[in-house]
Amino acid sequence: MLHAPGVLSLPLGRRGAVLVPTALSRRLAAGGGSGDAVHAFRLARRGFIAGERLDVSALAAQLGVDRTSVFRWVGNRDALLSELLWSLAEPTLDRVDADVRAQGARGGERVVAVLTRFTDAMISAPYFRAFLHREPVRALKLLTTAASEVQRRFTATVGTLLEEETGRGWAPPPLPAHDLAYLLVRVAESYTYADLLAGERPDTARAAAALAHVVRTGPGEDAARDGGA
Repeated sequence: MLHAPGVLSLPLGRRGAVLVPTALSRRLAAGGGSGDAVHAFRLARRGFIAGERLDVSALAAQLGVDRTSVFRWVGNRDALLSELLWSLAEPTLDRVDADVRAQGARGGERVVAVLTRFTDAMISAPYFRAFLHREPVRALKLLTTAASEVQRRFTATVGTLLEEETGRGWAPPPLPAHDLAYLLVRVAESYTYADLLAGERPDTARAAAALAHVVRTGPGEDAARDGGA
C-alpha cells in the first residue's frame, strides 16, 4: 500500500519526498535550512529558475570549492536535477490542491482538477519548458522513466490523493491504488511532454478530457452524480 503513517496530514506535494526519499532529500532535511548541501542546492535551484543550464563546475566556482566537494554534498548532476525538479513540482501541487479544495471539489472531480491544473502549470512554466528543450533526452529520463525519482514521487503522491478520496466514500475505477495512480501520472505526462514524446503540442484541455475519462470509468463517479441530482 502507498499509505504511510502521518503522510495524509502533509501538504499534497510534500508527500512524495516522504514516500520516496533519496540520499539528497535526507541530507537537505537534516540540514535544517543550512549547511553545504542546502547552500549548493539553493544556488542550483535559483539558476535553474532563471533559465540557466545546471553546470556543476560553475556551481562549484560560485561556492568557492572544487567539483568533488559539490558531488560529495549533493550527489551527481542527475541526482541534483531530480531533487531540484521535485522541489519545484512540490509547491505547485500544494497550491493547485489548495485551490481545488477551496472550491469544494471531492472524489474524482478533485483528482482530475489537481492533475489538470498541475499539468497546465508544467506546460506554462517558461524555465521548465526551456529545460525540456535544452536537454530533452535527459529531461525525459529524469521525469518519465523507471529510473525517475520524480515520477515515483508523483505516483506516490497521486496514490495518497486517491486514498484520501476513497476514504471519503468515493469509488474509483476498479484498479489497485498504485496502478490507477501510475496510469493517471502517465496520462498527465503524455500531454505535458507531448512535444518531446510525439511531436504534438502540449494541451491542457486534452489532458483534462483524458484524465476525466480514466477516472469516470469507475461506478462510483456516476453514482455520486446521480445521487446529487
